[in-house]
Order: sequence, then structure tokens, then C-alpha cells
Amino acid sequence: MSLILFIILIPALFTVPFAFCWKQFEAAGQKGYYSIIPYFNIYVMLKIIRKHKKFWWWFFIVFPYVNIFMLLLMLVELGKCFGRFKVWEEFMAAILPFIFFPFIVKDDKYQDPDKTTRPKKSAAREWFDAIVFAVVAALIIRTYVFEAFTIPTSSMEKSLCVGDYLIVSKIHYGPKRPNTPLSFPFVHNTLPFSTTKKSYVEWIKLPYHRYPGTSTIKRNDPIVFNYPAGDTVCDKFQSSVSYYDLIREYGRERVWNDHETFGKVIAHPVDKRENYVKRLIGMPGDKLQIIDGVVYINGEQGFQPENMQFNYTVTTTGNGINKRILDKYNITEAYRGSNPNEAILNISEKVAEELRQLSFITSAERNITPAGEGINYEIFPHRPDLYPWNVDNYGPIVLPKKGETIQLTLENLPLYERIIHAYELHDLQVKGDQIYIDGQPADSYTFAMDYYWMMGDNRHNSADSRYWGFVPENHIVGKAVFVWLSVDKVNGGIRWRRMFRIPK
Repeated sequence: MSLILFIILIPALFTVPFAFCWKQFEAAGQKGYYSIIPYFNIYVMLKIIRKHKKFWWWFFIVFPYVNIFMLLLMLVELGKCFGRFKVWEEFMAAILPFIFFPFIVKDDKYQDPDKTTRPKKSAAREWFDAIVFAVVAALIIRTYVFEAFTIPTSSMEKSLCVGDYLIVSKIHYGPKRPNTPLSFPFVHNTLPFSTTKKSYVEWIKLPYHRYPGTSTIKRNDPIVFNYPAGDTVCDKFQSSVSYYDLIREYGRERVWNDHETFGKVIAHPVDKRENYVKRLIGMPGDKLQIIDGVVYINGEQGFQPENMQFNYTVTTTGNGINKRILDKYNITEAYRGSNPNEAILNISEKVAEELRQLSFITSAERNITPAGEGINYEIFPHRPDLYPWNVDNYGPIVLPKKGETIQLTLENLPLYERIIHAYELHDLQVKGDQIYIDGQPADSYTFAMDYYWMMGDNRHNSADSRYWGFVPENHIVGKAVFVWLSVDKVNGGIRWRRMFRIPK
């Protein structure tokens, strides 16, 4: 379906602005109506600007989303064929072709670019054009095609390690239209050299829209997404400590007024929330449950990543485990246990089994919090009185699906209240025993978006959906498709064996 949409969108993308170049087509010796014939108009335009024999032009024209930049470049080149070389003219040709070509260039004569000597540009102009070209191209690619990310935490060890540099494809699921298009280029939510100054302005806010992608979201994909609980942060903590956890622990009045401790409270739009990477465990409509650390989807055991890690208590005959053993088994998270001969290691079952074969290891047991224990307000939906769950025994819970209607009660409202008021932007109030949505009594709710469940492969060291719940579809950024560099943050140097890998 996505490829069909691309086939439809490519000619539409090029036909609408080319339609305003009817007179320029005629001035160049072509039929005016050629400008509105899908696909053929692209060939004719390239012939007019003398680029039709250059392979790389054709390659990037059919490349999804990069072709947006190529369209702008073709319009600029067409303007030059009519003697329009000034910066403001190039801007008009690219951004306002529906004004520039029919009203400003309408009586100009066509100049064959292969036979006309173009005015020599100054060195400053050459640099300016090159910089603008590079910035615009990079921004389009970064926004619509792919973006580079780094892995800052160990929540996906060993599938994705701290120090891995990722390429994240936005084409796979379709790129999102930016919510805040006016922002400082190549940064996320703060200006360079600042941890608090916003890099964007909210004069223009665009609603959520996702363009067609080349594939659909699939269960078990490694996915980058905007942190759902990052809509509000305290600038002294940012997303390292959840604003909502601070509110639950210290109270709203203190968090908002104790600036020395918490800093300023800041709200971020969806596209400017911190980027997280986890594995997509649950799809919309799935029934999910975790029993003794094992995830079950719709009653069946879910996918078990090869390198999935848990906390293990490892008991030795001596005084712990030396660094040589830790390095041999690539163990990066190790802590002292309650006894001198105990160590707490974050490892996979495969590594645990290998450790059990060592003569000085007496046991290696996975740490599992039994059902009914370890219950606290940090676990979503933050109501241990109604939902006494922990990280190893959780649910069952059904993931909301677009168009699905549920019965709404005071008991299940904690599961869905954030969806209703924070993600789907309705006014939600509870007065006595009655729920009100947008001022009207409500005993049911129909979801406007799909919701997903994300978990880290390092199950006992991952802040994921068990702590902050569902991930809305408008928070999905893209799929992690390639590790192009991996740097060992602990020992230094490059991890060559992890480079040029496709995450699984």
C-alpha cells in the first residue's frame, strides 16, 4: 500500500508546482501542457534545465523524501534558465513558484544553460550557495529520511550497547511532519551550549501527520520514539528523572516553586521530547502479561532476544569476580552483593550458564521479584492499590487500538487517563463518582490512535513501558537499522566487531 502511495505522490509532488511553469515550458520550445502530464513533465523539465542525461538527478528524484529537495533544486535551475540568479530570486523560485513563475518570470526569454555564459559568482556567494545547499539537503534528509542517534544508556544491552552510533530510518514507518517546524537546525530541544534554552519556537504548531512509509510497524522491531513522559520536565533533571515521579514524591507545589532543587518546569511538544530506543513488545489490541520475568502476548510466550539480560546473583567460593572474567564475558554491569562472595551481574542466560561451569562459581540465579512484592508507585499506572504489579509480574493489560471503544470506570481510569488528556488532548475531570470528558458525562471512550508497548532487552535495568505505560503512534520516530560506529565508553577505543551491524 505504501509503495502505491509513493507512485501516486511522486507525480503529484512534481505536477502541482510545474503547473505554474506552463509559460516557461513554452518559452523553452516545449508544449505548455507538458507541465501537467505526470512523469513526462519531470523528463521535460530536466531536458529544459539540461540535466536529463545526468544519472544522479534521476536517482534522487525517485528517492523518497529526498525528491522534495530535488524538486526545489529543479525550480531554482529553471529560474536560472531565465536569467534569475539573485538570492531572493532563487528563494522565490523554490518556495513560491506559484507567484514567481506566472507573475515575475512570465515575459523573460529562455536561455539554454549549455550555450549561455552565466554570471561569475563572487567567492562569498559561492560559499553562501554551498552552505545553503548543504543545510537544506541535510535538514530534509534528517527530517524525512534518516537520522543519527547515539545509545546513552544500557537499557538495550547487549543488543544495542552504550556508545553505539545508530542510523534510524524514518522512511520505514513514514516520517512525521514536524510539530514545531521553526527550530534551530541540527539540535533537538535545547540550543547549543545550553541545557535549558529551547531550540524551537511555538509560533507555528502543526498537528500530527505521518507520511507514507515503506513498511509497517512490526512486533519486536528496535524502535526510536519520543519519550511519552517527557512532555513535562524539570530542567535540573530533564528526562533523567520523571517529572511525574517528582510530583508523586514531593508534591506539585514544591516541584513548581522550589527552583533551587528542581529548576524550572518546561513543557515539550511531541517532536521535541527526548528520544528513547527500545524493543516493540506489544502491538495495538494485544493482551500483554509478564509472569516471573517472561513476557506473554495473547497467552503465548513472546520473543526472547538472544542477548536479553536480567539481574543474576552470582555466588563464588572466594571474594567476588575479578575484572579479567568480567571482560572475557563482556559484562559491563556488575555490583557487590550483600555478602563478600556475592556479585550482582546483568547478564544473559547464556552467559550465566557459562559462569556456572567455572570452578569458583557455586551458583548463578536470576533475580525475580515474586508477584505481590516490590510494589510501588513507580510502576504504571502508579496505583498500587488497584494494580499491585512489579517489573517481573505485570498485567494482564490490553493495549489500546485506534477506533476501539472501552467501558470507562473509576477502576480502569488510571490506565487510560493519560491517553485521554495528554495524548488525545481532551479535558478530563472526575467529580464524585462521575467521569467527565470535555464537560460531558462519560462511561466509555473510543481511542483516536494506536498504542504500543516498549521494553528494553536489559530487563532489570530499563526505564520502559512498565514505568510510563503506552507509547502513542505519534511518538514513533523510526526504526533502528544500522550501527555505523561503536565506541567503548568504559575502556576507550572503538569496538570494531560491533560496527556495520544491523540491529535485531
